[in-house]
Amino acid sequence: MSQQKNILNLKSLSIDHDSPVPLHLQVEEILRDMINDPDYQNGKFLPKEVDLSKRLGISRNTIRQATNRLVQEKLLIRKKGVGTKVAKKQVETKLSNWVSFSQEMHAQGINFRNYEIKVSQIKVSAEISEQLEVKEGHELFRLERLRGLDNGPFVYFVSYFHPRIGITGNEDFERHLYDILEHEYHTIPVLSREQISAILANKFLAEKLGVPVNSAILQRKRVVYDPGNRPIEYNIGYYRADQFTYSIDIKR
Repeated sequence: MSQQKNILNLKSLSIDHDSPVPLHLQVEEILRDMINDPDYQNGKFLPKEVDLSKRLGISRNTIRQATNRLVQEKLLIRKKGVGTKVAKKQVETKLSNWVSFSQEMHAQGINFRNYEIKVSQIKVSAEISEQLEVKEGHELFRLERLRGLDNGPFVYFVSYFHPRIGITGNEDFERHLYDILEHEYHTIPVLSREQISAILANKFLAEKLGVPVNSAILQRKRVVYDPGNRPIEYNIGYYRADQFTYSIDIKR
């Protein structure tokens, strides 16, 4: 019955056998359209290769060639004996350059949501003192932001700001953070030193990110500096490992 349903769904599909565009590229475009279809994004299996090849009047090898390309791009996931599904979209950031999270997401055309924004004043701990070069016990502002896509949060940020900046806690942190620092406080971030590690989610982080306790998550610690090499922000980010990827460009 399920096989018949797939065949019926293929009736509107066709390719141009007289086109100079290679057949496998035409099939690839058809598959890309399917990838963007909400039904397939919600977990529905793509039509079987044999059904597509019959409908389009081409060989299964041509279908497989197009599918292999999209599997390599990590847009499709194929399981032998089960079928082919659309891969869950992962958010990716590159370490060859850096901007604020919101600027990077907007540059990639990704619409994210702020699930939670919280500003508070705290006393400097030993860890914060070491990173921001502020005496222990001094007060500064902490910014917590829980962010993600429509299907749920995937990153929890905690930022601490050096008191010299002048953060008041009344800023509109829906805006790009580094735009606020530069345009409102004349503080220009120019350097980021980062440490990335894998950790296990405790109960607090598990609840924030919607994952089981002791799930592997990505922890990124970042200290941001101004042109005088003075620390201005200490940021800790906790990412769902199944929805976020760090990509590094390395040139010889």
